[in-house]
Amino acid sequence: MPLLTGAEPFRHEGGQTAVLLCHGFTGSSQSMRPWAEHLAERGLTVSLPLLPGHGTRWQDLGVTGWQDWYAEVDRELRLLRDRAARVFVAGLSMGGALALRLAALHGDAVSGVMVVNPANRVHGVAAHALPVLRHLVPATKGIASDIAKPVTRELGYDRVPLHAAHSLRNFFRLVDSELPQVTQPLLLMRSPQDHVVPPADSARILSRVSSTDVSEVLLEQSYHVATLDYDAELIFRESTAFIGRLAPGAVREPGLGKEGTTAGG
Repeated sequence: MPLLTGAEPFRHEGGQTAVLLCHGFTGSSQSMRPWAEHLAERGLTVSLPLLPGHGTRWQDLGVTGWQDWYAEVDRELRLLRDRAARVFVAGLSMGGALALRLAALHGDAVSGVMVVNPANRVHGVAAHALPVLRHLVPATKGIASDIAKPVTRELGYDRVPLHAAHSLRNFFRLVDSELPQVTQPLLLMRSPQDHVVPPADSARILSRVSSTDVSEVLLEQSYHVATLDYDAELIFRESTAFIGRLAPGAVREPGLGKEGTTAGG
């Protein structure tokens, strides 16, 4: 199937500090592209892959699972490590869980973690019925585009395939068990008004990671897809400050030269 317009992956070759961005379940790279472009404009190398089964039609997602989604970001991380001195990982919703697993398994190869409304479990009564329900019902209503900002839309599916949702549930359980292995600096940004992922997920993550350098930022004006919402600029500022603190000289303002230098300087 052809990609939906706007769902294309994004890559930018910048300096020796790289950022890998992971989008959410049933969404696409479109939800993360403004963040990716902001980082690229500041001299960073950026990779924003499109996860398998996403960006086309919901039926394509139904024949993939967490192993496919994680393999894609794991491959991208290894490619970035081959060409950059430092790599940060970031994610929205399920993408946050992907980023946390990368940090847990890759250790010092990951310099820091930035997550927005990270998901930690599938909620609701239906979650417990998924093992059986997925064989009876192909899909349920979608979760995309939970955004406070009028007109703005997330490019995501209007249906959630239940086979994929069952795999996601298993993935969250796996990541939860691995959270104590996360030791890197962590920037967690969350929306108090999130209609997809409840505050309990962020609280659970913060309680289980082993990171000692932890920052929590509230996105007061945004819903779940905060990267496209009113607080997008806050996310961009906080993440560039986070990277700049941990990798001095890596971030430059647009119009400047390579890492740590002014144009011509």
